[in-house]
Amino acid sequence: MSAANRPSAEVIELDIRGTIPVASFDSVLLRASVASSINPVVPELVRNESILAPVDGGFGAWSFLAAAFLVETIVWGFPSAFGVFLAEYLKNPVYLSQPGATSLLPLIGSLSTGIIYCSGVVIYPFTSRYPQWRRTLILVGGFICFASLFGASYATTVNQLVALQGVLYAIGGSLLYAPCLCYVSEWFVKKQGLANGVLSAGTAVGGLILPFIIPRLVAVHGASTALRYLSIAIGISLIPCYPFLKGRLPVARVQGPAARGAPDRAWLTSAPFWLLAAVSTMQGFGYFVPILWLPTFASNLDISDSNSSLTLAVLNGASAVGRVVMGYASDNIDPWLLILSTLGTSALATFILWGVLSNSFAGLLAFGLVYGVMAGGFTSLWPAIVRPIAKDDVALITSLYGYLLLTRGIGNIASTPVSNALLRTNQSVSIPYHQTKTGFAVGEGRYENVIIYVGICFAAASVISVGGWAVEKSRAQRDHVRG
Repeated sequence: MSAANRPSAEVIELDIRGTIPVASFDSVLLRASVASSINPVVPELVRNESILAPVDGGFGAWSFLAAAFLVETIVWGFPSAFGVFLAEYLKNPVYLSQPGATSLLPLIGSLSTGIIYCSGVVIYPFTSRYPQWRRTLILVGGFICFASLFGASYATTVNQLVALQGVLYAIGGSLLYAPCLCYVSEWFVKKQGLANGVLSAGTAVGGLILPFIIPRLVAVHGASTALRYLSIAIGISLIPCYPFLKGRLPVARVQGPAARGAPDRAWLTSAPFWLLAAVSTMQGFGYFVPILWLPTFASNLDISDSNSSLTLAVLNGASAVGRVVMGYASDNIDPWLLILSTLGTSALATFILWGVLSNSFAGLLAFGLVYGVMAGGFTSLWPAIVRPIAKDDVALITSLYGYLLLTRGIGNIASTPVSNALLRTNQSVSIPYHQTKTGFAVGEGRYENVIIYVGICFAAASVISVGGWAVEKSRAQRDHVRG
């Protein structure tokens, strides 16, 4: 049959200049598939058609989640275990003899996570707008993570440690992690809460494993050589992940600097989003302080280095459980109620378990367990609030994540100098350990103001979350009346 006599068929072209929601993209391809079954000529005219892997399951989804979990474990888990390195650095006379060492060394941990958080406001919109760069960023970011720690293992000054282990590592982590987060919304829709919970649990798993590994490496090889071995292990561990760190949807064809259509700005007037941002900021001011200082606090109880590291491992291990549980629960329970429960319980745990009962090793472990489960699960609740605000727009979801991570990063970075100042404030306080028998008195009362500060941060965040719950409940009632 000549071309002139062929049946007419509509040309279907997937001209993607923005991010098409998953459901819409699937429906487009479904219609193309149905059309081709009716008219066999259509496949000759369909361009950019792709057979998509299943969403919420299948080898592609679960292999991606496993690889992304390992990335999260490395990128976030290493800084989560920095408290073990900090305790070692603060014993090193070479570092302590340098000006400002006691103020700069604690900053390494907060910079390595805080910069990753804050960079989200720039890098997430970029990776959403230019998806063709995602896999390149993953490769570059992984190499920088390895190179920064490898270089830090040869550092001889505090400033070099801050620049390499703190700043440069964070840059690499940002480039490696952001594309993975963008891919989550492509692979998971109905199970996105569970997927985000599993992904964020990687942070806690890294923080659980490394506190057991680092002290042994340091004891045998010293801090510098231990860091060098860890950098090599990180580089090797990332290699098998790369083939699975890819999106489910075809890469968008982008032409020009602007996406088609006007951007959705409705979120700017969304009260739940701004309340969540305020809660995230306040929670960030307190959350990272115990993670940073718990091993040092434990050393003041005259327990072994391995048991000091165990306190941080328990906290991070409990956090892994909390993140998965909260992520799963957010698919079925009001996320604002979950946020209120996590923040309120964290405040009580800080005042009672850390402030009163942590004068013993058992009490400190109890605090780490409760605090890890409740405070650690907070970020797993973000998707349940962000998705309705973004109306399941994948590009907008990643952008809003970037803003939330920025708020958390601000609290992360600021909390270190604040807590360090509070520690110095209490150095002149002398409360005999054997007389008070409370966690407030450990280290001659050195940590009292720090404990109170963390508890107040969580209490204030819980008060703000009540406003978020009230706004959402009012909206639900209005929708019910209209319906």
